[in-house]
Amino acid sequence: MNIAATRLTPRQALELLASGDLPRLGKAANEITEQRYPNKVRTYQVERNINYTNICTSGCKFCAFFRKETSPDAYVLDDETLLRKVAETAALGGRQILIQGGLHPSLPLDWYEEKLRLLKEHFPEVNIHGFSPSEIVHFADTFGISEQEVLERLRAAGLGSLPGGGAEILSDRVRKIVSPKKASADRWLNVCRLWQKMDGHGSATMMFGSIETIEEQVEHLVLIRDFQDEMLDCGAAGFSAFIPWTFQPKNTQLDTVIKTSTWRYLRLLAVCRMFLDNVPTIQSSWVTQGLTIGTLGLSFGANDLGSIMIEENVVAAAGTVFRSTEEEFCNSIRNAGYVPQRRNAR
Repeated sequence: MNIAATRLTPRQALELLASGDLPRLGKAANEITEQRYPNKVRTYQVERNINYTNICTSGCKFCAFFRKETSPDAYVLDDETLLRKVAETAALGGRQILIQGGLHPSLPLDWYEEKLRLLKEHFPEVNIHGFSPSEIVHFADTFGISEQEVLERLRAAGLGSLPGGGAEILSDRVRKIVSPKKASADRWLNVCRLWQKMDGHGSATMMFGSIETIEEQVEHLVLIRDFQDEMLDCGAAGFSAFIPWTFQPKNTQLDTVIKTSTWRYLRLLAVCRMFLDNVPTIQSSWVTQGLTIGTLGLSFGANDLGSIMIEENVVAAAGTVFRSTEEEFCNSIRNAGYVPQRRNAR
């Protein structure tokens, strides 16, 4: 069977994740990417990840970043700090910020709207890629309004696109153990559905390597592919990209979990490209793997290297810190045999 030319079944994906030959997987995934992008262009973004607060009521076992409201190092960014961070990003040529935070128990929805208006007033050219579906669910439940209304109000205030954070593994068995206070898999997907039916753009993610089984990894991929089919059939944009990244156990409540190996990361990355035939972009996670392996991922089905990530706090809190510059990014892509090209959120 030519696995690069056939839509994989869930069973085939499971078999490949369990025992697929890694070089063959990489070759098959790369052939798919080469067919889709024969010009050898591999994209990246100049972006900053701004966490507006580390105060969170979710208490996810996989997170080393969150703090209780009473913690001495708990914070909520003030306007001056927020504007400075975006100004620094814009000065480096960045035209997007990723703004996410903990599930804060008491900030009103007006606070979020004011921050969006403030940023758009000062930086109209910068896209605000903000508030994960889990945050949208939190806002709706906290303020007693629908998720649709939350999205409409945030977009009216300046929200440009929706990041795919908070997906982790879209299996409620896993979610009930590691993040029981967070949105269910269905609610996470429904926020994405509502947003895309509003002609919104967004991405999807997958944090793997904590307590889930490979069957649940495949369950996650099936939900994403089915959702994408649904959105494309109704004329919506669908997810622009899929970003799988590995759980970082250090400093978390799951610190006894063995960190996912490089070969297992590359295996899943390749299977993602092969299985998600309706998602245009697969992103390699250099933030968790380092630039060398991140760039190697471009030969395992990925066509995007993500962002140079001027600032990143959540993965760093778990003890994994990689930093790079745009020049290093471009050189690394070129050295891998590809043409670097900066992209936007779409």
